Amino acid sequence: MHLSAKAIADMAGQKKVHFLNEAAVRINKSLGDAVGLKNIGVHVISVLPGHYSTEHHVHLFEEECVYVLSGQGTAFIGNDAHAVGPGDFIGCPLNGVAHSMLATGSEPLVCLVMGQRLSQDVTDYPNQNKRLYRNNGEWNVVDHSNIQNIER
Repeated sequence: MHLSAKAIADMAGQKKVHFLNEAAVRINKSLGDAVGLKNIGVHVISVLPGHYSTEHHVHLFEEECVYVLSGQGTAFIGNDAHAVGPGDFIGCPLNGVAHSMLATGSEPLVCLVMGQRLSQDVTDYPNQNKRLYRNNGEWNVVDHSNIQNIER
């Protein structure tokens, strides 16, 4: 399938607010959905100044990456903060470190975001002390304090 630049520009974006962070607001255009991709998500996101792209998180089984198209921001990767702008690339390997971005410029931070779409994943939100278990469309969130590690 093919999407022209005009079709992408005319595509209505969907406002998404992260369920754990009201300051994480983005406008999302799902290019992958538009062309029928099932195993990889491809999105153009736009984050208004002063907002986060998502809640700070790390996937235990999925990989994702971000390519900055325009705007300015700060990428938080683990305990480090990096200024980002057009042409910068961020790779997030599975079971890596938590990551998020904050739009810091006077214009929206616009990025191409790609990631796997596994049926099951586990995502940790270290700033919230929460873990998300995602299984075939069902989402279950637990506090880290309620996770029991069982030795075998």
